[in-house]
Amino acid sequence: MKYINFILFLTITICCSGQETKKRTLKVVAFEGAGFELGVQHGKTLKTEIAAMIKTWKESTSKVLEKDANEILIDFFEYANFEKDIEEFTPDLYQEIKGIAEGSEQDFQNILLLNLLDEFWVYVNNINNHHCSSIGVPQKDGIPGYLSQNMDLESFRDGYQVLMRIAATDNNPEQLILTYPGLVGLNGLNEHGIGVVVNTLMQLKASSEGLPVAFVIRRLIGSRNKEEMLEFVKNVKHASGQNYILGIQGEIYDFEASTNQVIRYIPQNSNGIVYHTNHPLINDDLKPWFAKYNPNIPINEKSNTHYRYDALNSRFETATHVDDNFLIGVMSSKDYDENPVCRTNKGAGSFTFSSVVMTLGEHPTLKITAGPPDESEFQTFDFKKE
Repeated sequence: MKYINFILFLTITICCSGQETKKRTLKVVAFEGAGFELGVQHGKTLKTEIAAMIKTWKESTSKVLEKDANEILIDFFEYANFEKDIEEFTPDLYQEIKGIAEGSEQDFQNILLLNLLDEFWVYVNNINNHHCSSIGVPQKDGIPGYLSQNMDLESFRDGYQVLMRIAATDNNPEQLILTYPGLVGLNGLNEHGIGVVVNTLMQLKASSEGLPVAFVIRRLIGSRNKEEMLEFVKNVKHASGQNYILGIQGEIYDFEASTNQVIRYIPQNSNGIVYHTNHPLINDDLKPWFAKYNPNIPINEKSNTHYRYDALNSRFETATHVDDNFLIGVMSSKDYDENPVCRTNKGAGSFTFSSVVMTLGEHPTLKITAGPPDESEFQTFDFKKE
């Protein structure tokens, strides 16, 4: 197998509130193959960054939870029982994370941890560090369909933005995937105009078994047609509460998944645009302690997710012409100062790790930033054939 040792560095200078000015870089890496071989390439290419990510995660976790991260990991993996389902439903991805561990010379458990982002949030019941805002726009009047997301993550992950291009194989399409070092994927788009954006729904019931979110995402991005994609998202056992907005060329589908049920959400607006933040809109399979988020009862007290949803609703409910420039404007917006769609890195909590705008259809493209879109330029990538 020929390794593609290609890394493109796109660098901008930023200044985070309360932090020193630093350089934020989008690393664009290209790999080929599948399974273990692909993982080895990933691990070798991003070996330094993976080691730094693990170190930074442990330092941050120890500080926030006031307990040694290595002890927390022991407790977490006594709870977590995801390997069986990863290997059963996504065997190539299970081998891929083994390859990442091999290539980066890291313990397999450390790499597995990097791929259990939502599952660890569930374990510590953390509802504060994920504030993603996602949009799906169906094709209409000659305008292509779109997916867009502000991927919000913990502030310590800043500087680790990666765009991974995976070459097509006999079984898988070419893919463009937003990630960080060691992770199989956060969201992405493939050459057939099939894409995925997501939102954590911490309020929904989760499980210590089932398929973790990152593996669901990558499996969906690797889909070759609508039937395959919809069948998988509706029938796989989900480990964590998550909203999946799926773009299939000009069509948009939205599913809220808990560990017990997957329900399609269909917007009631006239334009068919779906927008989602971090509370359920239709799925009522809630953890008892999050009963106030039941979508069947009135909201008595708004939280961050509700303010961001209101901001999206005010812009999309009656929108008649939405294109990529319109979406970039929304992703860069700060309609509510304390609860903005676009979140600055303030050195604690969450920030907009990356913003993406995917154009679906016959000639799919991905526009992406490293960091918040109001301070980072969008770069465009496509699937041009040689």
